[in-house]
Amino acid sequence: MTKKVIYLGIFVWLGITCSLTATVQASAPQQHSQAPGFYRLYVGNIEVVALNDGTFGMPVSKLLKDISATQLSQALTQAFLSDPVTASVNGFLINTGTKLVLIDTGIGANSGATVGHLSQNLAQAGYKPEQVDEIYITHMHGDHIGGLSVKGKPQFPNAIVKVAKSEADYWLNPTQRDAAPEEAKGSFTNAMETFAPYQALHHFATFADAGELVPGIQAIATHGHTPGHTIYEVSSQGQSLIIWGDLMHVAAVQFTDPSVTIGFDSDRPQALAQRLRIYALAAKQGSLVAGAHLPFPGIGHIRANGAAYEYVPVNYSTQF
Repeated sequence: MTKKVIYLGIFVWLGITCSLTATVQASAPQQHSQAPGFYRLYVGNIEVVALNDGTFGMPVSKLLKDISATQLSQALTQAFLSDPVTASVNGFLINTGTKLVLIDTGIGANSGATVGHLSQNLAQAGYKPEQVDEIYITHMHGDHIGGLSVKGKPQFPNAIVKVAKSEADYWLNPTQRDAAPEEAKGSFTNAMETFAPYQALHHFATFADAGELVPGIQAIATHGHTPGHTIYEVSSQGQSLIIWGDLMHVAAVQFTDPSVTIGFDSDRPQALAQRLRIYALAAKQGSLVAGAHLPFPGIGHIRANGAAYEYVPVNYSTQF
């Protein structure tokens, strides 16, 4: 073997060694964050943006009712899930072309690192809090109103906040708070403090149980989860989207068995009746549905399968 061949072999070996070394040296540390939590689609000519406030672990075995431990375990296993189930907290921004409307505001700041990101994702989606014209609340539980205000200051300073009168009459009533069990009084106080900045600005209003709030968006009464729980239907050019707050909570369980309720329901039989009614309506109409706790972006279709329902998430698209 000539010296030329030997030297060439050494250079090739050195090149491979250096390449391998460079690969090892260039290895980057793992990252522990996700992409911004917004997803945009259109219902007719109305823009809808799903906004994720974050996720949290929902201890479903402690919360779900009307289901045995064995049945729950089987349902979670079938969905490749375990308890606690990671649940999304979603809000929905609707641009009708004349009004910018936000439905629910998430848990808000100071509730842990994994939630409180709705405003951040609103900005990522190209909007500012001061551009929001109106905010419609499905109900006054903390994970739906928490983003409204922080330390007594409104986070959407120009928005008029609207809620069903039956819901406001319950949660914003000191007499109701005084009559509530001790462990529930904090929820009343939280609601009162959250809405106070908007009331002070005269940016708070109530509406009747059902009806059109702005062209393209109507309220539908679904009382049961709370005394004034309300869902909203977005309609345009023959298409519709039903945004349903806490009509249901756990997709892996409450589609295959809609009879399962949750401990947060103020009236479980009534909450069940409303879920069955809206499931059937959405399936019959072929409407899109959007849920506050469905896995982000929380939008899809449902279809009836006997007494059960199947949930089909939207097909991701970058085309509009």
